Amino acid sequence: MSTNFEKHFEENVDNCSLEQLRDILINKSGTTKLANRFRALFNLKGVAEEFASNPEDARKATEYINECFADESELLKHEVAYVLGQTKNMVGAPLLRKVLEDQNQQCMVRHEAAEALGALGDLDSLPMLETYFKEDPLLEIRQTCELAIGRIKWQTSESGKKENLQDSLYSSIDPAPPLTLDINIKVEELKQILNDQEKPLFERYRAMFRLRDIGNDEACMALASGFDDPSALFKHEIAYVFGQVGNAIVVPKLIEVLNRENEAPMVRHEAAEALGSIATDDVLPILKGHLNDKDDVVRESAIVALDMYEYENSNELEYAPS
Repeated sequence: MSTNFEKHFEENVDNCSLEQLRDILINKSGTTKLANRFRALFNLKGVAEEFASNPEDARKATEYINECFADESELLKHEVAYVLGQTKNMVGAPLLRKVLEDQNQQCMVRHEAAEALGALGDLDSLPMLETYFKEDPLLEIRQTCELAIGRIKWQTSESGKKENLQDSLYSSIDPAPPLTLDINIKVEELKQILNDQEKPLFERYRAMFRLRDIGNDEACMALASGFDDPSALFKHEIAYVFGQVGNAIVVPKLIEVLNRENEAPMVRHEAAEALGSIATDDVLPILKGHLNDKDDVVRESAIVALDMYEYENSNELEYAPS
């Protein structure tokens, strides 16, 4: 989910207690709109992040967020895992480990749980991540664990602490840091690293996030070249990055990816959300066209993306808390 997308859903739900936010999130009434469930999730995230100043409420908010893993919506559960990783609150780590090891959870949810453990920098999760990196039958899970291991080891290394990184325009904790500014490297060279399948995935992701931070048309078109990669995980991250950057030059590329009938749902869903974040006029009919998509996660992403589109294009949009 893009930075703008997240800021949108962080808008306060007026006069709601933590318990009321939980009830909205888990759809206790059975009639809560998906957009409002997302809104409750990001309000709870804000409380969970206050673990230093308000530990009891932060713990409670984290546990309430965790309740949503029992939901049927793959889209919402994967966002729940993402949020727990972004809070920096280590109370979420054992909860995420349970999700990763739960073979009944969908691939996209388990992937996001593994990525979230990397975002938390949870050293205690390294043995589990190493096991799933070597043994999980799903490529997306193995690749995510590889990235999470790389991030945790980088974050705790002396060399990582000394790197000169560009100040990010984005608030997200990413699967890999951008390549260091100590290396003077051009966009074309970054593109080559991005697409070199012989290089470690962690290094390729570092090139990806360096290109994101450059963010101009040339960098975005270099990133778009990655949509030809065989890895669904890799392609979904590029779509996510485009939602952050918000450069309209990639709209045709995102539409093409969203419309790929044989593309993995995790890639198409991220393309839909990126289009909602960029919110140019030409994306509206495309997103509406996917409200009846064959894949649940894409259909729900179209709903959420249209909500974002309306938000980006209206100063008068208001939300009820239920």
